[in-house]
Formats: sequence, structure tokens, C-alpha cells
Amino acid sequence: MSQLPLNAIKHYSDAHSKPPDLHFQYGTAGFRTLGNTLDSVIFRVGILAGLRSKRLDGKTIGVMVTASHNPEQDNGVKLVDPRGEMLEASWEAHATLLANASSTDAFLEALTALVKSTKIDLSKPARVVYARDTRPSGPALISALEDGFKALGVEARDAGITTTPILHYLVKAINTKGTNESYGEDSEDGYFTKLSTSFKKLVAGKARPDPLIIDCANGVGAHAGAKLIEYLGDSFPLVLENTTTSTPGTLNESCGADFVKTMQRLPPTLANLMKPGQRACSLDGDADRLMYYYLDERGQFRMLDGDKIAALVAAFIVELVKLAGLDSEIKVGVVQTAYANGASTKYLAERLPVKCVPTGVKHLHHAAEHYDVGVYFEANGHGTVLFSKSTQDKLKSHEPSTPAQSTALNHLINLTQLINQTVGDALSDMLLVEVVLAHKSYSGVEWNSLYADLPNRLVKVVVGDRNGFKTEDAERRLVSPPGLQTKIDDLVRRYEGGRSFVRPSGTEDVVRVYAEAVVKSQADGGSPYFIEVTETYKFAVELAFRVAGLVYDEAGGDPSRRPKEFLP
Repeated sequence: MSQLPLNAIKHYSDAHSKPPDLHFQYGTAGFRTLGNTLDSVIFRVGILAGLRSKRLDGKTIGVMVTASHNPEQDNGVKLVDPRGEMLEASWEAHATLLANASSTDAFLEALTALVKSTKIDLSKPARVVYARDTRPSGPALISALEDGFKALGVEARDAGITTTPILHYLVKAINTKGTNESYGEDSEDGYFTKLSTSFKKLVAGKARPDPLIIDCANGVGAHAGAKLIEYLGDSFPLVLENTTTSTPGTLNESCGADFVKTMQRLPPTLANLMKPGQRACSLDGDADRLMYYYLDERGQFRMLDGDKIAALVAAFIVELVKLAGLDSEIKVGVVQTAYANGASTKYLAERLPVKCVPTGVKHLHHAAEHYDVGVYFEANGHGTVLFSKSTQDKLKSHEPSTPAQSTALNHLINLTQLINQTVGDALSDMLLVEVVLAHKSYSGVEWNSLYADLPNRLVKVVVGDRNGFKTEDAERRLVSPPGLQTKIDDLVRRYEGGRSFVRPSGTEDVVRVYAEAVVKSQADGGSPYFIEVTETYKFAVELAFRVAGLVYDEAGGDPSRRPKEFLP
């Protein structure tokens, strides 16, 4: 067995020393914090990715430098395993340990221990493909990452500036190349060709969709969106907005999927473009989240979030499976998190199995793999559809007995090509939504009428230590700080249709508060009837900020960041 190149690692490591007094944690979305503090972390991730590849007999590992929907000053990095999925959970602890080694000597010691404990054969090759989003801190962090590759002697392929979903696609395509499970050509061209070809087949014979406005969040989705337009040709007209990727301060600023979901309104730059009936969507900074919306006949904003996408897509797939004559053999299920609107859960549960899991793509993805066809979408617009290997084989081998069955079967097969099954992909999901709308002849109005959302509000509270918040029951209840859940329960009981939960963010140093409420109870001074449409969100907002106030007071929130709309 070969040895670690300790001298080379020491040489490079000394140039990327860890900042004192900072603790880094590999969480739901990898490492994520202020970009100017991540130099040492990214360098060490370069080495970790190489070791992960060696541990898996030289399979290619992905590394993505991005902070997705976070503000521009943030950045982050995550590793992608060979099938395009998130890093194996047990290695998250290894990543955290390496990132926090206080010195080069401590880092070398931790590396040596990792190689021994995970039984890594150092004679195996190390192969990595890496990319970044458009953040200003990206180039410097990529340089640190490349030093990590050099230190270990990694065969590294630079995919340049691209979306997170494309990087995931590339990882799987590289690792399945030349096999009977080939995922596609391992290039951006292969990605766009795969998506556009299947989309054109799925909408053939359907009315040409009206133009769709895409808010690109002034991020890398603008680059990918421009390329997608070329591949789609006349089949689908797209109008790209918020495409500034080189002006400092614009990324995710008052635009993008997170802005739309959190603020529940149009990005300001789209206000003069949108007309009643016009539909649009927002990507986030690395194009893995998607949020749809439209203006109704009165010009009011109507949001179609991840829950609405899940309902639309799941119902369509169930319908196709039945039409193909496979409903007794292929079972479709939906996976949600506590953030899913209560009305969406009720709608879906009446039609197919629904499971609730903790927040985080890794939890949703893993649970979705247990179904023949697993549909998962977080309310924030991140999600995809997974077709099991046996299901894909069944679709290929099934002999339809009628022309209708044959058509439905072909649609399902093309969906397996249209959908990026490695990870949530805003562009792939956007095309999926448009396919369903075309087949159902739905506008935003018909789609939105599948069910009526319960009024809801999401609030962030900056606290001294988010790790002091512990949850259970798929993050729907707090176990720590002690006694806080009881106070939340008391508040929730005062609202009809009331529901609220508190959980620490996996990507930011904040605690998130979610609340749903229809009307205040008479016991709390509310009226006994439903409120007017213009006041729909009044009580959900009130409950959210009352719970936020409890969190703030219990956990010693940062006084400068007290929830601004807090209602005493």
C-alpha cells in the first residue's frame, strides 16, 4: 500500500492555515459560511474528495463550490458521491473533523487516522470533477481546492462555472459511461441534449406553451438558461430576467426562489413585466430550486411552490402509470418535510402514500428511493422524481396491449430522461412542470386550484447558538431548549388551523420558525368567522412572529437582529 504524500500535503497546507476560533460543520448542504473564511476548508475538501475516490476504487467524486440561495458574501462546498447523490452520511463527520484540525500537524494526524479507520488503499487512483457558481469568492476558493488536488495527486477535471445539478449530472454520467446504466454523455452538451430531446418528445402534438419568464437570480442559472434556449429552439419560448452575473451585490438580491418563497411576492424587477395570466418562475443562485407563480385576473400574486409542484407532478405520474396498465406493479409515493403546507399533505395523502422526513435533500432522497417512483419536493422548490432501477427496467420491457397504453408508456420512459434524478434541478423541473401543464391544458389558475394553501409564514431568528435547538418527529417538535415546545403548543392552540414548528437551519446561523393559521380563536379575542381574502395571511404572520418572539426570548437572540415584525 502506498503512503500519504505528507511532505507535499504539509507544503500546501501551510499556505492554507485554519482561522483560529472558527468551527466549521459539514451540514445539509456541505460547508457554508462567509466566503472569506473558507480557504482552509476548501483546501482540505480537495484532499478529502481524493481520499473518498480512492476509498471507492477510483470512482469520480464531485466537488461543488456554491452557497446556493445564500447572500453573495457567503460561499460553501459540498461533495457528490459517484451516483450523483449527496456524500455518504458517515463521511460528513470526517469532513467536519478534518476542517477543524487546528494546525497542519493536527491535519496530517487526522488524515492518517482517517486512512487507517476507513481502510483506504492509497495505491488506488483519485478522480474528481469540480465546478463553481458565479460568486466573487469562487476563483480564490477554487485555487485552494486545486492545491488540495495537487497535494494528493488527484486527477481533477474542471467543469468551470456551471449549475449544481449539472455537476451532479456529470458525476453520474462519468461513472456510468460505457455501462448498461449509462446516464448520458458526460458533458454540458450531453446534459442539454438529453433534457431538450425528451422535452420535445413529450410535448409533440401539444399546443406550443406561452412564453415563460425565468428569474435567474443573477446567478449561474442565467448561463445555463441561455444555453437551454439554444437547445429547445422553437419548442418552448423562454424570457430570461435577472441575468447580471458580474455586478457585485446582485446575486440573490431581491430575486430568486428563496426571495419569492420567503417574501411571497414578485421580485421587484419583474413587476412591470408581469400581466394577469402571465406565469413565471424563479431559480436560486445555483439553479437547484424552482418557484413558480402567476398574476390572477386582478393582478394579485399567486405562488406555486414545491408543494404545488409535487402535487401536479405526482398526480400526473400516477395517471400515466394507470393508463400504461402498470398501476398494480408500480407504486408512486411522495416524500415531504415539515415545511410542506398542511393542505398539500391532505391533498396528496388522499391519493397516494405520503411520508414526512427531516429537512434536507439527503433525507428526502433516501426516503424516495424506497418507492417504485418517489416524488420529493421541499416547499422551497428543491426536488426531483426517482424511478427505481427495477421500475425503469419494467418500463423498457413492458408490452402494452393498446395504443393508449403504448403512448402512456412512452411518456413515462421520456420522463425518466427529462428528469435529473441525481438531485433537484430547477431547469429540469421547469421542463417537467411545462410538460404536465401542456398535457393537462392547465394555466396557473387550474394548477393552483388543485388545493388551497393554508396561510403560512416563515421567519428567521438569529440566535447565539443554533446547535442548542434539538428536534424530534421529523423536526416537527423541539426537545431543546427545555420547555419551549410547551409554550409554542400553548400559542398554537389559540389559532384555528394553527401549526408551528421551530428548527435550526442546516445552512445558516439562524433558527427557522414556520407557522400556519387560518383564524384566531374566540378565546384569544379573534372572530369566529374566516377572514377576508385581503387579510388571509394576517394570523399566520401573527403566529409566526409570536413564536419567533418566544425563540428570541428563550434563546438569547442577537438584539440587533430581533424579528422586525415581532408582535408582543
